[in-house]
Amino acid sequence: MLSLSMIVRDEAERLERCLASVTGFVDEMVLVDTGSSDDTVAIAERCGAVVHHVPWPGDFGPARNTALSHVSGDWVLVLDADEVLCDQAREPLRQLMADPDLLLINLLRHELGAAQAPYSNVSRLFRRHPQISWSRRYHAMVDDSVGALLEREPHWRIADCPVPALLHDGYRPELLASGQKARQLRAAMEAELAERPGDAYAAAKLGALEISEGQRERGIALLRQGLAQCPSEAHPERYELLLHLALAEDGRTAETLYRQALELPLPPRLTLAARLNLAALLLEHGNLEEAAALVSGGAEAAPELALPWRSLGLIERRRGRLGEAIHAYRRSLSLEPDHPETHQNLAVALLLGGEIDGARAGFVQAISLLQTQGRHGEAVALRQQAGAMVKLNG
Repeated sequence: MLSLSMIVRDEAERLERCLASVTGFVDEMVLVDTGSSDDTVAIAERCGAVVHHVPWPGDFGPARNTALSHVSGDWVLVLDADEVLCDQAREPLRQLMADPDLLLINLLRHELGAAQAPYSNVSRLFRRHPQISWSRRYHAMVDDSVGALLEREPHWRIADCPVPALLHDGYRPELLASGQKARQLRAAMEAELAERPGDAYAAAKLGALEISEGQRERGIALLRQGLAQCPSEAHPERYELLLHLALAEDGRTAETLYRQALELPLPPRLTLAARLNLAALLLEHGNLEEAAALVSGGAEAAPELALPWRSLGLIERRRGRLGEAIHAYRRSLSLEPDHPETHQNLAVALLLGGEIDGARAGFVQAISLLQTQGRHGEAVALRQQAGAMVKLNG
């Protein structure tokens, strides 16, 4: 039996989509509401969930433990309202849960809108065991209790779901940069670091946030502190620290950090940002062959993402391989058809290849998308630029 466990508050806009994604996969849905003032509870109950009510305890760990105490399944799936379960993951997860020696399954989560880290691993599917509980102020996790349990009962194993299992729409930079949620997250990260100086996860998140807000010196200091305290076997945390340090640096220093990140034995989707960023640096230095190999590997590892194909198109065009560039741009557009820059780049490649009609259509589509997206100045500039190369009206 599989139970869904959630904590919610004022999630009426997103909750139904989340619950619909697990219908027919979980055997029970248990939600703990911490004080909603909208239709969250009514929506949950309409979808078949059992809802319990508790005051917000001021910390995610205790709230998740309260929710965990109400489930009855052998396995527990934990979601947030801004996440959905991918259909393609259902069967692989069923097969993994049938293994009697598995204790926890890490879920590959697609971070929608996150350009630098499109994937993360989250420990959200585990056996209901009396020794497993949530801890930590920021980014509550079961990992601490699971690690302690593995020391006492070493026969248990941990596995990774082989395909993307979750879509997440709540960790975009614009959601973290302002508002009450940002203040709460910052306060939780600061408290976590006060209790656990150098904690790798909190140092990575807060360090990256500081750098994004212009506090580069403190951000780099936090990242380096986290890296010094991070055990070499803590691969995801170590990777994230190296990635953010590389983003804060430039030139050879950044290149070295990206290469160190790529040496870690992680699933290739998790290291996609380091791969593509290193390729961009190599492209600047004229190392087109290695850049192409890195980006091709990224496209192969995550064929469902438009970004690697888009990057590959740029590199192949620089290499003078117009056919390969056109193919890559078209693959990118098949995955993200509303990206005006890709339509523009495809149009340029087609124009260079002598395909005037295709180039014209590409420029027109790019201009139309820019207008639709409210980028009117860019649309005017592109119309002027493209009009100097090809007649846009037929």
